[in-house]
Amino acid sequence: VMPSKELIAASTVPVILSILARGESYGYKLIKEVANQSGGQLEWSEAMLYPVLQRMEKNRLVESRWVEGENGKKRKYYRITKAGHEVLEDKKSEWLQLHAFLAHLWKTA
Repeated sequence: VMPSKELIAASTVPVILSILARGESYGYKLIKEVANQSGGQLEWSEAMLYPVLQRMEKNRLVESRWVEGENGKKRKYYRITKAGHEVLEDKKSEWLQLHAFLAHLWKTA
């Protein structure tokens, strides 16, 4: 079962921050990492990802830099900031609490 659009939207920031906490990355690589880590359950598009990254950069959760590749093509690499790490810790706590609550509800149902 594919997650709903609402659940995907709610999880996008913590997913991006979690991946970037491991090291910097560029957009296409983030899309591939999400697909790989989710076993193909989450398939993001560039049209969905880049506005989120722009918003996260504006909110100083990530910062970026341009890197020229061997083929001369430039890629924008993103990395998590200190503020991004703090938000990630908050989001982890929120999601774990919600997961525990739902697991409890469903176990007792």
